[in-house]
Amino acid sequence: MRYRVMRLIVMFDLPVETAEQRRQYRLFRKCLLNEGFLMMQESIYVRITTNRQSAALLEERIRHALPSTGLIQTLLTTEKQYNSMHFLVGSPKTDIKNRDDKVVVI
Repeated sequence: MRYRVMRLIVMFDLPVETAEQRRQYRLFRKCLLNEGFLMMQESIYVRITTNRQSAALLEERIRHALPSTGLIQTLLTTEKQYNSMHFLVGSPKTDIKNRDDKVVVI
């Protein structure tokens, strides 16, 4: 099996006007963190996956934690596409958890 490192990006805009909406927001964010996602910026989370199939399985697990309202989108990119991102203001995080050379395929 050939591995092609991919990045699954989850972008969301969830309402937080009521106590129940805030609860659903917290549960969804907690699900992303438990699945190994890292926050790129507020409401944008990213995770490294080994291939398209593992990204699809990950997306399916996330579906179980979806709130009842709001907008949630995913984007799957190759590592090469992800690394071609331009920073117009600010700089990339140098967090060791966010590097593809630290991915171990078992």
